[in-house]
Amino acid sequence: VYNLHQKNGFTCMLIGEIFELMQFIFVVAFTTFLISCVDYDILFANKALNHSQHPSEPIKVTLPDAFLPPNVCSARIQANSFLICILVIAGVFWIHRLVKFIYNICCYWEIHSFYINALKIPMSTLPYYTWQEVQARIVQIQKEHQICIHKKELTELDIYHRILRFKNYMVAMVNKSLLPIRFRLPLLGDTVFYTRGLKYNFELIFFWGPGSLFENEWSLKAEYKRAGNRLELAEKL
Repeated sequence: VYNLHQKNGFTCMLIGEIFELMQFIFVVAFTTFLISCVDYDILFANKALNHSQHPSEPIKVTLPDAFLPPNVCSARIQANSFLICILVIAGVFWIHRLVKFIYNICCYWEIHSFYINALKIPMSTLPYYTWQEVQARIVQIQKEHQICIHKKELTELDIYHRILRFKNYMVAMVNKSLLPIRFRLPLLGDTVFYTRGLKYNFELIFFWGPGSLFENEWSLKAEYKRAGNRLELAEKL
């Protein structure tokens, strides 16, 4: 519900997901083109270019001069087994993204219906509502429809705890020095190393990977709620 509000409705989220799929195809195709379909010797004037129509005029190299013919380009791609392997991996990854896209759209449509039918907020007017107004409606319909079965009444703090749950876990683990993000380097002293890649791996391990602590997007697995399992689960992680 929060993501749909922040991204201005179902249509915007749908278009964003479609462009992400198209962007991935463009990056892979353009990279393949740069690797296999460009004659860099011509582009950087390391090889003489024969313009037979005007042999006496100075030769000016243009971009199309450096592009290889389609049949040569295709042959170079087929001869590069490493590139073909990378393209196969990229294709599998894109299919995975496509399946995830279809799943996400189904989820977004459910939230779209929730906004219209439960919160009485049409998508055309959603950008004019503040998050506080949407949140007030969620608190109100909890009293009528019990959308959260664990509590009779919801408060704003309950909603923020749900939205920020994973971020709060990460902040707590950093504050308690449980995550290896600080290193002592010679001459430089204490250094923080926390790249987006490292963050992605932490989130994969803790929150939504196959061996994560959560059984869904908000609920801890039952074994993690028992203190007696602490050492065994820590060893497993």
